[in-house]
Amino acid sequence: MHNFDTLYNPYASRRMTAYAKNGMVASAQPLAAEAGLSILRKGGNAIDAAIATAVCLTVVEPTSNGIGGDAFALVWIKGQLFGLNASGPAPRLLTLKALENAGYKEMPQYGWFPVTVPGAPAAWAELSARFGKLPLTEVMAPAISYAEQGFPLSPTVGRNWDKAFNTYSRELNHEQFAYWFSTFAPQGRAPRIGELWNSPDHAATLQSIAETKARSFYSGVIADKIDQFSHKYCGFLRKDDLDAYTPEWVTPISINYRGYNVWEIPPNGHGLVALMALNILKGFDFERKESTESYHRQIEALKLAFMDGKKYIADPSKMQVSIEELLSESYAAERRKEIGERALMPEPGNPPKGGTVYLATADGEGNMVSYIQSNYMGFGSGLVVPGTGISLHNRGHNFSLDPNHDNCLESGKRPYHTIIPGFLTKDSRAVGPFGVMGGFMQPQGHIQVVMNSIDFALNPQATLDAPRWQWVNGKTIEIEPSFPEHIAQALARKGHDIRYTLDSSGFGRGQIIWRTTDGILAGGTEHRADGHIAMW
Repeated sequence: MHNFDTLYNPYASRRMTAYAKNGMVASAQPLAAEAGLSILRKGGNAIDAAIATAVCLTVVEPTSNGIGGDAFALVWIKGQLFGLNASGPAPRLLTLKALENAGYKEMPQYGWFPVTVPGAPAAWAELSARFGKLPLTEVMAPAISYAEQGFPLSPTVGRNWDKAFNTYSRELNHEQFAYWFSTFAPQGRAPRIGELWNSPDHAATLQSIAETKARSFYSGVIADKIDQFSHKYCGFLRKDDLDAYTPEWVTPISINYRGYNVWEIPPNGHGLVALMALNILKGFDFERKESTESYHRQIEALKLAFMDGKKYIADPSKMQVSIEELLSESYAAERRKEIGERALMPEPGNPPKGGTVYLATADGEGNMVSYIQSNYMGFGSGLVVPGTGISLHNRGHNFSLDPNHDNCLESGKRPYHTIIPGFLTKDSRAVGPFGVMGGFMQPQGHIQVVMNSIDFALNPQATLDAPRWQWVNGKTIEIEPSFPEHIAQALARKGHDIRYTLDSSGFGRGQIIWRTTDGILAGGTEHRADGHIAMW
């Protein structure tokens, strides 16, 4: 896998794998990647670059993330991997009874009900304090500059912005949503591709976060504004909820897959789904990528793992089945036996009891970061805190309202989370960060990236360019137009409900940086987005 000049590249890529020595930033938006690189050039490390890129993405790609969202990170530094869970819990006042009184039988997508405590600003401050080299004010300066002076919209961002505007114009008619339109559509429409857009409120908020190391967001003037907005429209988020929040350093979880360790953040994220599926798949031999059997087994393993994930993954303090049980070799073997010649209608097993942005960074010192950040479902809840540019996320939409479910809504509880950073090591040495953003596509994207890289020896760019599939539900599989037709027909004969889709945006947007054994960085970026690799 590490001799990148000899790796197989069967796809007509829009880009070639990028190589560098001193540093690399891979992101779905060019301005954000270049912001991270500028911090590396100023003496910052991979952690500083990741923060700079992430904060910049809240400005230049607000269609996928924002200041009011959550974040997760895997950080490789000095030969050790650290995990940061910066997802927030349900507010104290948000209860099942409140939803019942409002007449809801499931968590709504918009408004105050799905708003949980945002964790992203705390992630930036925490990463900077523990591992950064440069002051947070310097690291966040590029993002603040773009917010103040403006930037021209890139194509994917422009298309998604217009799509969101059309949806919100139909769906969001209450007065509380007016601030989204005044912030993100001040001319009565979405800004157009190539058009300059700026947000002075956004810039002022980021400056305050940088100067106070995020305390203003959680216990200062910004927290006051959030609290006042929530009070005005009968929301549930309060200053007390914000003040009580701290992100959590966690121990990453992994499995060994053909000599490589694949790492994910533990629940409440669903990286566990990718690991469970890979645990099943490592019991098979895959001779060729483009074969019906290869795809069939991947799809079936993913379906089984996803059903277990949807049943058992929750805030770890509420999970009734342990991670160790779900990742045990014996349970993987039992689930593997369920994969036959025909497509399954998946069901959860019985283990033994016992709108997102992704970026990757690396520096010349050996540090690497896998980072993901999201508002969820595009801009999130549709709520923007007046005078701040903060679009609040709707991550609580993933809570179950079934009192018997592990992931049932409770005050102070974190929901099942879809955003997951990935990382690969071999023999206690970093190979590098990878990720594929995009809701419930994410663990499916992780499986395809890992197998394309390890089983099928594709280079980073070819790994991302390869046609993708996505399990939707039941036996339904969506595939991209470039997916081989003869294999699609063969999968249909096995009982899969195969559906071609012309819109590739639902298949995730990934980034990869691998470090070779001689220290060279090799990166791939996403052709389904405005992907860019900045390097030196």
